[in-house]
Amino acid sequence: MQKKLSVVMPVYNGEKYLRESVESVLNQSYGDFEFIIINDGSTDGSSRILSEYQKADPRIRLIERENKGLICSLNEGISKSTTELIARMDQDDICHKDRFKLQIDYMAQNPEIVALGTLVELIDADGDVISGFTTKSKHEEIDHQHIHGAGGAIIHPSVIMRKKALEGVRGYDMNCPNAEDIDLWLKLAEVGKLANLSKILLKYRQHVESIGYKQRSSQINSTINAVAAACQRRGSKFDINELNVRTAQASKFDIHLKWAWWAYKSNQNQTGRKHALMALKFKPWSLEVLKVLYLLSTSN
Repeated sequence: MQKKLSVVMPVYNGEKYLRESVESVLNQSYGDFEFIIINDGSTDGSSRILSEYQKADPRIRLIERENKGLICSLNEGISKSTTELIARMDQDDICHKDRFKLQIDYMAQNPEIVALGTLVELIDADGDVISGFTTKSKHEEIDHQHIHGAGGAIIHPSVIMRKKALEGVRGYDMNCPNAEDIDLWLKLAEVGKLANLSKILLKYRQHVESIGYKQRSSQINSTINAVAAACQRRGSKFDINELNVRTAQASKFDIHLKWAWWAYKSNQNQTGRKHALMALKFKPWSLEVLKVLYLLSTSN
């Protein structure tokens, strides 16, 4: 019987977290899938690690080639897939063991859904929990957030999508670097429904050097272009002043302070203290850092 699911994971210099990520896929309670991994010209030990897993597990289809970038890798993985459902996965995140089973069951019961994400738990580079991350569950709420330029309504590596719908909108757009996911969600929302499962099924790793922080300018421009194109397709007015796009480039101080507050509000006091102390190294005089440190030290 033909498999229902293809898992697509691009890899570029991901050796630090790669084993944990790959094993979280291979150890799923729903195991009847093909695992397409595109090694996008890695120069670290990723190729050796992936070759080990490929030899040990026939579900893995490993594609080794020169570096072409994330969007090209995603589209290549989709084109190589042989199933009706595509699951995304990133090289540094961790799946809950029942992720695929619960998502596949939901997609089977809701044929109008073309893309289904999940709630996620934010973890830092050390794997320590920062906080949960709240997302909307219903199509209208998700699409409203996207059409106003705000990301995070669907967490990209948590999603399962219908291949037919992906092909119908021609996959990821090379002209939307660093916001290819928002562009895709807007297009998919025009051919079907989007949703999120109200259950944490992915540990979503946060990095100071991630695209959302390091490539902010490119991400903003691509988001604006994606929303403008969606408004044109939908015959609605585009007003850049109505976009909910954070334009400021966050510093490392800002990022660690934000994570400290998130951890405090989620009762992750140890993680919060760690990031507050990191923020303090950048601004030892910051009253806000001292405030969150005090709250973390006195919180139960």
